[in-house]
Amino acid sequence: MDLSRVIIGPVVTEKAERLKTQHVYTLQVDAQATKIDVCAALRRYYDVEVKQVRVLCVRPKFRAFGRSGVMRKRHPAKRVLVTLKPKSKPLDIATIKT
Repeated sequence: MDLSRVIIGPVVTEKAERLKTQHVYTLQVDAQATKIDVCAALRRYYDVEVKQVRVLCVRPKFRAFGRSGVMRKRHPAKRVLVTLKPKSKPLDIATIKT
């Protein structure tokens, strides 16, 4: 997979902000991305050292209305929880190393 398309962006929730104090960052990634792709992309473009990657697949959430109507309330997504090594610099998604 092309490493420039692996990381889509950060996930901004209360839990994600709370985990940043423990060097754990939550990112949304491409659906076909693997743990190895995420580690390689972070090392190449953000110059951080990764200790652990945990994958979280978010299922879509549907709501039925009427006889045959279905509305998608939440789109499917793939998220990763990236734990950085203690000596690594903090992850700043806004700055990309070229």
